[in-house]
Formats: sequence, C-alpha cells, structure tokens
Amino acid sequence: MEKQTLPNSTLILVFGILSIVGCCCYGIGIIFAIVALVLAKKATALYTESPELYSGHQNVKTGKILAIIGLILSVIYFGYIIWLFTTIGYDGILEMQKEMMEQYGG
Repeated sequence: MEKQTLPNSTLILVFGILSIVGCCCYGIGIIFAIVALVLAKKATALYTESPELYSGHQNVKTGKILAIIGLILSVIYFGYIIWLFTTIGYDGILEMQKEMMEQYGG
C-alpha cells in the first residue's frame, strides 16, 4: 500500500513561513500562526493514529516550529506597537516618521 501525504502538510509549512514573514504586519502573523498550529495539531493526531499510512510528517513538524516562532515574534512586535501607542501616541509616531523621512531624504 502506498503512503498518502498528510492532509494540509504543505499548507501548514506555508502558513508557518507566512507567520514569520507577517510578524511585522500588525497581527497578520498571529493569524497565520494560529491557523498553522490548529492544522498541525489535527495532522499530528491523524499521523499518531496510523503512522504507516501517511508521509509528510516532517513538513508538519517544520511548519509547527515555524508557526511557534512566528507567533512569538508577532506577539512581541504587537506588544511593542501597543507600547508605542500608549507612551507617545499616534501624533508622536507620525512625528517620528516625519523626522525619519527628512533625515533619510525621503
């Protein structure tokens, strides 16, 4: 009998990568990471029931690790953005951006 690829194993890997890429996009990385972790949990449960039937578990493990890293980075960045808004406010952030644009010739 030929082994089947685990359902969504490639999607879990892609969402894990997107969670790292999207970690600086105001919470987009959190969404991809959570979806990847939920799908990875389902795929791992399916794999543990009958490992002889499925291949592609390495993609699931790698995607899960990437999703955890992406989730941590996203939460840190999101916390930083909240801290910025609470300390200097929106007007302060706009002023910082304006100063940076003038400084770097934008």
